[in-house]
Amino acid sequence: MRILVIETSTTACSVALIEDGAVIARAHDVVGRGHAERLIPMIAGLPDGGRADRILVDCGPGSFTGVRVGIAAARGLALGWGAQIAGFSSLPLIAAAGFADRLTDDSAVVMEGGHGEVFMQAFAADLSPRSAMVSLKPEAALAALAGRRAVGNGVRWLAALDDGLDLTEALPDAAAAILLPAELTALSPSPIYGRAPDAKPSVAK
Repeated sequence: MRILVIETSTTACSVALIEDGAVIARAHDVVGRGHAERLIPMIAGLPDGGRADRILVDCGPGSFTGVRVGIAAARGLALGWGAQIAGFSSLPLIAAAGFADRLTDDSAVVMEGGHGEVFMQAFAADLSPRSAMVSLKPEAALAALAGRRAVGNGVRWLAALDDGLDLTEALPDAAAAILLPAELTALSPSPIYGRAPDAKPSVAK
């Protein structure tokens, strides 16, 4: 089975093709807020235009806009190709890549969350959660870190509070989905916001 992985939850935009337990093609670029413009051409640049039997898409948490762009593209391609579709979370994706880079007993993923907060969740080396996902101010995140190594694109907030921490700056990469166990790649392809969206419905007066 060939699997297309789509990841758009941060300033990075990445895609990967996985087949027979190996990554056969990948693309990764830091696009800021340009996911809508870059994602489809990036997929089209993969072998066979990225066509796959199954599509995995990052559902967040992360950038509201980026997550929605990725899910919309995944749903459209799944419909057009008659492919299966499922989701995964950005947090264990980053954790898996972090453990592959350097094995530790556990690590906390710390991602930019907006409004001066970070998304945070701790994982054991087998990617089982050691804590629930939370959105915290940096000071609270530092306290919750409890001496763990931290990895993600939000670690700068912790570095500003304590320069002696074990921190690794990292963006998610679609190719790391090959490291995720099956139970972590079977989510509904719907956004995981982590906190309330910025946009609020208008109230009739």
